[in-house]
Amino acid sequence: MCGRYTLVARPEEVQALFDALEAHQAPPRYNIAPSQPILIVREDQPGVRRLVLVRWGLIPGWAKDPSKLANLINARSETAIDKPSFRTAMRHKRCLIPASGFYEWQKRKGTRSQPYLIRPSEGDLVAFAGIWEDWTDPDGGVIETAAILTTAANATLSPIHDRMPAVVQPEDFALWLDTRSVDAKTATSILRPAPEDTFEAVAIGSRVNAVGQDDPGIQNPVDPVSSPPADEPAPDSKPDKGQFDLFD
Repeated sequence: MCGRYTLVARPEEVQALFDALEAHQAPPRYNIAPSQPILIVREDQPGVRRLVLVRWGLIPGWAKDPSKLANLINARSETAIDKPSFRTAMRHKRCLIPASGFYEWQKRKGTRSQPYLIRPSEGDLVAFAGIWEDWTDPDGGVIETAAILTTAANATLSPIHDRMPAVVQPEDFALWLDTRSVDAKTATSILRPAPEDTFEAVAIGSRVNAVGQDDPGIQNPVDPVSSPPADEPAPDSKPDKGQFDLFD
């Protein structure tokens, strides 16, 4: 899964990679957590890409009471097209999610899970495959939300976790975003584990466990714990209300 990630690239870099109409004005984020605003790239009209802030945690358009739903921050790329919560978005509302890396926790025997920063090997931006939805509350207010699609981990990352975000390569951006002429099955065919040299894993300290910690220091490397992997729950991913929040 992907329960935390980071986006610290300059607005101009994001705009250039995605050929977006305008640069975004969101601040650098080192510890983005569920229910917080995330930046997505979508096509509101053919060939026109826009950067938009939405909430992380997809609410299907048909939901009557979102409080009774699980927090849908991830969707398995292998099955999303068939799931009621995701299939409409897979067909009509695909997006790209810019990222400078993500975090994963390796479960360890006899001690706390070891957090890792999974970052692009060349220091570049990457694009996670995503889907978005809009949901209208009883008072007529509209909330836009999104989820990250995941796939099986590649050999580099599988010792840490068995899943990873599905990364869309730049040459496939247009295909993924084109929901008018590219069907969901064809779009899903490009989602596969990233090439082995895409990411590197860096052990980091436990400050990242707290969503209120959002500064460059949480990414400082540490020596990983030496105990072997084991079944142990990863840190909670509940949002911290003191952080930047688009949806108070």
